[in-house]
Amino acid sequence: VYAAVTVDVAEVVKENQHIEVQAQGTVTPLQESTLLAEVKGRVIEVANEFHVGGFVSRDDILLRIDPRDYQTNLLHAQAALETAESALVQEKGRGQVALREWEKLPKNSQRSPEARDLYLRKPQLEEANARLLAAQAELNTARDNLERTIIRAPYDALIREKHTDLGQFVGAGTPLADIFSVETAEVRLPIPQSKLDYLELPGLEGYEAGSAIDLYTDVGGVIKHWSARLHRTEGVFDERSRALYTVARIEDPYGLRQPGQLPLRMGTFVNANIQGRELTDVVVLPRYVLRAGSFVWVVDETMHLRNRQVTSLRTGGDKFYITAGLN
Repeated sequence: VYAAVTVDVAEVVKENQHIEVQAQGTVTPLQESTLLAEVKGRVIEVANEFHVGGFVSRDDILLRIDPRDYQTNLLHAQAALETAESALVQEKGRGQVALREWEKLPKNSQRSPEARDLYLRKPQLEEANARLLAAQAELNTARDNLERTIIRAPYDALIREKHTDLGQFVGAGTPLADIFSVETAEVRLPIPQSKLDYLELPGLEGYEAGSAIDLYTDVGGVIKHWSARLHRTEGVFDERSRALYTVARIEDPYGLRQPGQLPLRMGTFVNANIQGRELTDVVVLPRYVLRAGSFVWVVDETMHLRNRQVTSLRTGGDKFYITAGLN
């Protein structure tokens, strides 16, 4: 005698689905830099945001080095340039006078090319031109060194660590601060070989549009989500895990351009659901109905439960995808 049992059932429906591939990774900045002093001097000014955790915008002034020596060098270089310009003008004038005298010499006098060049003071004119070029180069160097006394942010950044402060003397090459970009962040996501076929992998030029990715993590007991896009793969398999790393990019991770957005801080460990390629004629079921050995319960035509083995894709997440075994 069989006892009837009431169970929840679902009709088998084949559909086209974009498979989600799961991965995990750590958020890292796209760019990070150590700012170094290019000139020596005492730090005479620092910005209010020049502290650990301070946000700075591209081209913001972070600090200033005492510029007085470099202003003096610039004045010397400007004076040297004016002197070289004056010497060149004088030498051109002497050459014109020599040319008129040369033309008055008898036609049958010795006029070799070498003698003509010496008489017309061409070597002196070339030397004056060379001195002018050297003076212009010295002026450019002096101007550049003066500009280097002002340290600016190369991009929108957050200061990770600072190595100097107001009043400290720094030399050329002295570290000033460690910063990283808050314009764009990246996450390296390992994809096992068995799941690569589920993704639209890029060519050599990278992803054209990039598959959509849902990044999420637990923040104070609440699951928070951020949007990202696949950007590229690293092109080689990891020798230990045999996984291919693909890299996702997140624009404006700290929400500086979108007030109210929860910041995705660097170093956060996140889970990722990557939208894969579209598969046709698959049956999507919640993972909890899958039994050990890839079996599911099926209600047959006589309203009896049968334990049937199915073929499913090796994916993570709370859903699984059956490709064979159900009609």
